[in-house]
Amino acid sequence: MFSKTSASTILSFAGTVNNVNDKPLAFHIFSPFLELSSAISLTEPIKRIEGTVTLPGSKSLSNRILLLSALSTGVTRVTNLLSSDDISYMLRALDTLGVDVTVVSDTEVVVKGLTGEGDPGCPPVSILPTSTPTGGTASISGKMSSQFLSALLMASPLASSAVKIEVKDELISAPYVSLTIGLMSRFGMPVEISGDMSSKPTFSLTPSTYTSPKEILVEGDASSASYFLAGAAITGGTVTVVGCGSKSVQGDVKFANCLEEMGADVTWGDDCITVSREQGKKLKGGVFDCLEIPDAAMTLAVVAMFAEGPTEIRNVYSWRLKETERMKAICAECTKLGARVEEFRDYCVIHPPARMNEGVSVETYDDHRMAMAFSLAACGGVNVTIEDPKCTGKTFPDYFEVLESVTVR
Repeated sequence: MFSKTSASTILSFAGTVNNVNDKPLAFHIFSPFLELSSAISLTEPIKRIEGTVTLPGSKSLSNRILLLSALSTGVTRVTNLLSSDDISYMLRALDTLGVDVTVVSDTEVVVKGLTGEGDPGCPPVSILPTSTPTGGTASISGKMSSQFLSALLMASPLASSAVKIEVKDELISAPYVSLTIGLMSRFGMPVEISGDMSSKPTFSLTPSTYTSPKEILVEGDASSASYFLAGAAITGGTVTVVGCGSKSVQGDVKFANCLEEMGADVTWGDDCITVSREQGKKLKGGVFDCLEIPDAAMTLAVVAMFAEGPTEIRNVYSWRLKETERMKAICAECTKLGARVEEFRDYCVIHPPARMNEGVSVETYDDHRMAMAFSLAACGGVNVTIEDPKCTGKTFPDYFEVLESVTVR
């Protein structure tokens, strides 16, 4: 069971955000972990992780969809929206910018596009800047983060002429850019791609107006799926995650392929994934290129401590540029738990311990994915403490409750 302080915090905002009756409504995020004084102690080791988990909406998809909905003509109903700190901040920003957002529930909103069209009966106003982006050709590096490129792509339709964006080097996390381009297409804005997506691609588009798809469902978060799928592989349970599957647009679904390569059994559905492992069959280490799954690769680092032989996690330089210096954080906490870890510039090698160290306090570095990934250390037959669990509010506020719901002790 989990030992925790019983508390609840509401993160809210109000303003022009309305409910279905057009009355002011605060957007709430409820999490019984947001005011924990210090830590969650997993006071009983996890014997098995077993069951079905309906995934919360993807953070990456939720934020992009909200922004594109605000920039499009028409009204967009967004369902299965992630309810978390990050999405609250995006909604608050849209509210500040004057976007009309109607909150139907914690996971559903209706967004009226703010396209700068005239409002009959209202006087004209001057808006600065007085000129729009001119278009043309831009060059950008892709080796530090794909987020800058995604931002430029989504803003490009606002230009007054054709736009070409050239990536001058390697593009890391290319699936996130593909995700952005796929959503832009859903909103009526096709993007032409030239060259290899992972190495010096070029993106071209002719600006026009985004058009609402009317209704759009946010796919379940594939990064969040990794913790439950990994738990099944580690403990020999069977877990099905619902919300993303073989038709997913998210790169992190490929994490399931890593588990299969390590010896787990994986079954794919269109919008679900099931992972199990035969009792008596051991997971095996290996070499994994994680360029396209940097978030789920953190979960892989924890799985590596339960495998036979070393596991090499490659192409994760981006770990050093995330919420914390994830490379050093992961290496430090794996070492604390008893693993021998070799750290290099863009990869690490994890040698599993004969047995996990007992009573370890895992530092999470205010990083939501550190907290969730290292909660699986409790599958090693030892008690562990997760420091600062409230950091999961960024993407999965009720993670520990959901984990408990599929835990067998």
